[in-house]
Amino acid sequence: MKQSYNVAVVGATGAVGNEMITVLEGRNFPVKELRLLASANSAGKKLEYQRKDIVVQELTEKSFEGIEIALFSAGGDRSKQFAPAAVKAGAVVIDNSSAFRMDKDVPLVVPEVNAHAIARHKGIIANPNCSTIQMVVALDPLHRKAKIKRIVVSTYQSVAGAGQKGIDELANQIKALFSFQTAEKKMFPHQIAFNCIPQIDVFEPDGYTKEELKMVNETRKIMEDQSILVSPTAVRVPIFMSHSESVNVEFENDLSPEDAREILRNSPGVIVQDDPGKSVYPLAMNAAGEDAVFVGRIRRDNSVKHGLNLWIVSDNIRKGAALNAVQIAERLIGHS
Repeated sequence: MKQSYNVAVVGATGAVGNEMITVLEGRNFPVKELRLLASANSAGKKLEYQRKDIVVQELTEKSFEGIEIALFSAGGDRSKQFAPAAVKAGAVVIDNSSAFRMDKDVPLVVPEVNAHAIARHKGIIANPNCSTIQMVVALDPLHRKAKIKRIVVSTYQSVAGAGQKGIDELANQIKALFSFQTAEKKMFPHQIAFNCIPQIDVFEPDGYTKEELKMVNETRKIMEDQSILVSPTAVRVPIFMSHSESVNVEFENDLSPEDAREILRNSPGVIVQDDPGKSVYPLAMNAAGEDAVFVGRIRRDNSVKHGLNLWIVSDNIRKGAALNAVQIAERLIGHS
């Protein structure tokens, strides 16, 4: 293992890009040079890393000379345009967009689940959708024990999933409504303040949204089991940070709630919070800023032979994006 690496963060001024910088510093990733890249509009801004200001540079196809690891968080179109240039320059790209996730030649990785897939990369490694990440971290250990047949999941996704503009829209709408003004909407199809919107991304002809289909296809790819059935409903809710999921799982073999709790307590990246008599269960506000995936409300589904219900919560910007990408980079260089 080398002592240090030249690292680029693409989309450095966005919510996820900023969190990537924080995670790199917080986990003492062996950075030799940190190059911060963004659009021309953001070029010239300064961001802090290890108590020093780094000037953001404009992202171009020539931005990656000497870079060894490139963390991308700038959207699918940008990834498709610039990731090949980064690979050509010699970097390994860890991409947070959906651009390459279902490419058969690109590993889709959650380190707690399928870190072995990293070795198959050909220059690009994909970071999964935030909702998929937290679900598979919790479900994969149970799948190994009892084999999952079917998952029915309803998500309660924060506005941070739409980036800084989503956060700003909720904040501005709340301020406007409390000032008896009109709540303007730009990011979401309806007012998000004091509302729930059962649509994330656009609808496909079958009535599912692209966000929902990501959970179907990505879960199967990461867990390496195309037989798993997944039925998702993705909902945007008026909270700033962290995604919550109500997950119903049907297994091929019996798995008691007690055994599930014990398995999860010993699973990497998972914290069990499950004492309903004392109102102890995962909360979105408590998960914000934390690395773990939190699991609670573990109970039998009495409507099927081998079923469990779980409540899964995680910070979608951190574990759902930035942290997972840095964890991939750590595994890539053998640093974890």
